[in-house]
Amino acid sequence: MSLRKSLAGLIGATLLLGGITVSSQAAAAEKITIGTLAPASSPWGKVFKAWARALKKKTGGALELKFYFNGGQGDERAMINKMRSGQLDGAAVTAVGLSAVYEPILTLQMPGLFNNWKTLDKVRDTLMPQFQDGMEKEGFLLVGSGDVGLARTQSRGRAIRSPEDLKSMKVYQWSDDIIAPVTASVIGYTGVKSSVPGLLPALSGGRINVITTPALASTQLQWWSHLDHVNDNVAGVGIGGLILAKKRVNGLEEDLREKLLSTGKKAGVLLTKRIRKEDAKAYKMLKSRMTVVTLSASEKSRWKSVFKTVRDRLASDGTLKRDWVKKVEALADRHR
Repeated sequence: MSLRKSLAGLIGATLLLGGITVSSQAAAAEKITIGTLAPASSPWGKVFKAWARALKKKTGGALELKFYFNGGQGDERAMINKMRSGQLDGAAVTAVGLSAVYEPILTLQMPGLFNNWKTLDKVRDTLMPQFQDGMEKEGFLLVGSGDVGLARTQSRGRAIRSPEDLKSMKVYQWSDDIIAPVTASVIGYTGVKSSVPGLLPALSGGRINVITTPALASTQLQWWSHLDHVNDNVAGVGIGGLILAKKRVNGLEEDLREKLLSTGKKAGVLLTKRIRKEDAKAYKMLKSRMTVVTLSASEKSRWKSVFKTVRDRLASDGTLKRDWVKKVEALADRHR
């Protein structure tokens, strides 16, 4: 903050204490509060900080973003609940958080469906208007994307080559993920439930020794240091998004609202580009420090078959809506 602005703020406070009316220009900036699991120093954190600077500049300091990093507002479902109650204005979340608002978005993260960004982009772009409309009806605005990376299995003590290998391992299951229990049931193992903040101590203590997650998440949250194998096969994609509470946004002056949404959309585009690049770099680092597990053609075929069974089960048992599962599968096949 410049010296001039600091003095202006001090003079304004003095006048107010003296009973003199202060002009609206001296009023405190409005703040939009946003929660995220990402660390402040991570690539996500750096983009969010850049967004905050851009918004503050464009609004002349009238509107600011306040980020709560490292799960400071709880896990993703906790953040969604806080947004519903008005305790939080926004969140940068993964598919798990997005699906807590509008469940069909989680179909993009079904296992074995996508193994590259090109196919995902084509399918998501096709469905984005429906996703945005569905979230808006729930009182949320999907401002932009914020992908996490390409998910690969990482393990400690042994290579994971087949689904059956997981039966003797301690497999991480995100407490809020509704797909993970179905995957565990199909393969025949019992997942070890944990929150995202609780995963690091679970890994360091040996309570969990298998995770399937993007390399960037693994490196940024220090999970990789407790693992020694990484599969080069992509099991799926980790997607995410920037969401804001519709009521809070609509309560802003029109000019501020437009600048918040436009800068948020640009932040989403920048985040997508940067995260994909950083995830590739993180995977390269993992390959240099861990044993790389390259699956044979028959092993890949086995995983493909199991993942298809998982998707069919998700549709048949009502975990996800059947029409959405089939729609996304059809679009993925069309764009491969």
